[in-house]
Amino acid sequence: MAQATEKAGQAEFELAITRIFDAPRSLVFRVWSAPEHLMRWWGPKDFTCTLAKTDFREGGAWRTSIRSPEGTDHGARGIYREIVEPERLVFTFAWDDGDETLVTVTFEDHDGRTKLTFRQAPFDTIESRDSHQEGWSECLDRLEAYLASAPAT
Repeated sequence: MAQATEKAGQAEFELAITRIFDAPRSLVFRVWSAPEHLMRWWGPKDFTCTLAKTDFREGGAWRTSIRSPEGTDHGARGIYREIVEPERLVFTFAWDDGDETLVTVTFEDHDGRTKLTFRQAPFDTIESRDSHQEGWSECLDRLEAYLASAPAT
């Protein structure tokens, strides 16, 4: 019983988002890997990605900076832990002044479209998790719009 309660408590501190994108899996995976793509969709609604650097290999580092509508810059960084093209991407994520979390993104074929499952954990508080859920949901909205206009190559 204690183990079941512990697992339920851990789930509260994990963020999980699933989306279906009207784009092939290879393209959806690719736009997570290259700075020229990340610059177009990384960040919540009304934010601008001002920096995207990737050393896209297992053990390689990535770094981004996004600017709020008020002009405040927010930097984030991490390390790629696992890259299985075009199925799975695992990387650490930390704001420049924040704790590190682990992000796992899976990409599945779904009737000619792509099912993306995004997971991030652990969060120290439910409020932190919910704040990230809002931000990542807006990022994925922007990704959807970008995919609708992105070249298929």
